[in-house]
Amino acid sequence: MRDWISVIVAVLGVLLVLAGSALIVMRALAVERPAPAVPPADESPTADVQVVAPTPAPVRARLVDAVKNPSPADRLIFWGIILLVLAAIAAGAISFSLGASGGAPTVP
Repeated sequence: MRDWISVIVAVLGVLLVLAGSALIVMRALAVERPAPAVPPADESPTADVQVVAPTPAPVRARLVDAVKNPSPADRLIFWGIILLVLAAIAAGAISFSLGASGGAPTVP
């Protein structure tokens, strides 16, 4: 029974990780259409429009934002990894051993 549980949990973990990575790849391959540049109302439609490129946020701010607001793909991968670790524990690949001893040490 223990083997069945570990296999089922491992398969579900792998499927979650693959689904999350597929979402990331699909988002990267999606074609986004750029928004058309609309001139301000007070200028003529034939005037050149200067579009200022937005400055990227600092790396620290992007990392903090990624941790605070993970994408659905990141959540799938995270839960898949958790299930894989649980499967390894259920299969016995990872074990924990806690021990304690009490009393005074014996002197030979």
